[in-house]
Amino acid sequence: MPACLTEVMRRAAAFGIGLCGAAALLFCALAELRVSQAAPEQAKWTETQWPFPMDQWGLGKAFRCKAADCGAAVVVYIRAKVGFCSSTRGVNDDNELDRLADFDFMEGRPSAMAASHEIAVAGMKGRARVYAVTGVMRPHTTAFSIAFNNNDDALVATAVFEAGPPDTAIEPAILAFLRGPVIQHWVTLTLGL
Repeated sequence: MPACLTEVMRRAAAFGIGLCGAAALLFCALAELRVSQAAPEQAKWTETQWPFPMDQWGLGKAFRCKAADCGAAVVVYIRAKVGFCSSTRGVNDDNELDRLADFDFMEGRPSAMAASHEIAVAGMKGRARVYAVTGVMRPHTTAFSIAFNNNDDALVATAVFEAGPPDTAIEPAILAFLRGPVIQHWVTLTLGL
């Protein structure tokens, strides 16, 4: 094999190995940054004004989390629906979650991206489900509908964020917030526990 060809192959191999190494380092750095930005314990939630008019369920609470703290800018709306849930079945399937969900908060037409799954919030069981929301005003919106119950009283949270498919770290950040002292104090007062 000619010496010049051997030298070209050696340099190409060294360049390829270097490029792979750089790509691996960049991937690890981005993955670490993504996890650190969206870690549930680092999420900082700020209460904002409830933006919706009064209806049969009354007013609820609204909270924001910035993208730097949650991985995406998220708004969580939560309210109680007293007497609206079966105390024997609870929120036990997709149909019950869809019935309880506050789809009006999503400003568009929701389309389920997956089946719901079980969640637990401070001893209460329920379900969560992710939706793609299509609308004129918000073309790339994703929403989580989360409902859990205490006897026949349901607590319904709607988390809305503008992004593509949900980052797997966003739901744990939302659930950690729902399990935290701010929401649990509000639940205690609202349901008289």
